Amino acid sequence: MLKDILKRLFRRDLTNLKTELAAYQNEQAIWHTARKISNSAGNLTLHLVGNLNHFIGAQMGSTGYVRQRELEFATKDVPRTELLAMIDATIEMLDKVIDGMTEEQLNAEFTTPVFQVATSAGQFMVHLAVHLDYHLGQVNYHRRLLDV
Repeated sequence: MLKDILKRLFRRDLTNLKTELAAYQNEQAIWHTARKISNSAGNLTLHLVGNLNHFIGAQMGSTGYVRQRELEFATKDVPRTELLAMIDATIEMLDKVIDGMTEEQLNAEFTTPVFQVATSAGQFMVHLAVHLDYHLGQVNYHRRLLDV
């Protein structure tokens, strides 16, 4: 049951991220920053894709993904079509990894504590879904403020 919930949440919210990116009237605005808004929607997208591919893909699914977190915030001007393709690939990875997990794996302690508290892999994935939603909200505000 948790697997189905997680898959639906990740798919829903990554699809919403795609919708937000597609809604920018000016594609270059995806990379704008202004005033105290230091992260662009593009960099937040790279961060979310990197985060999910690292923790769920590489650490839980042994995909071989190698995260370069600093580039998630330093890379600029990736075309929207590439960002959307990255999100699609992340959705596919999530479906595959989550489908392949057993209840024992979901309930096993995850190697990275959250706020210094031991947590299961399933609980950690809930944490990652909340992290995705936090940044999805930022992308929404970014678009409405800076897509000019």
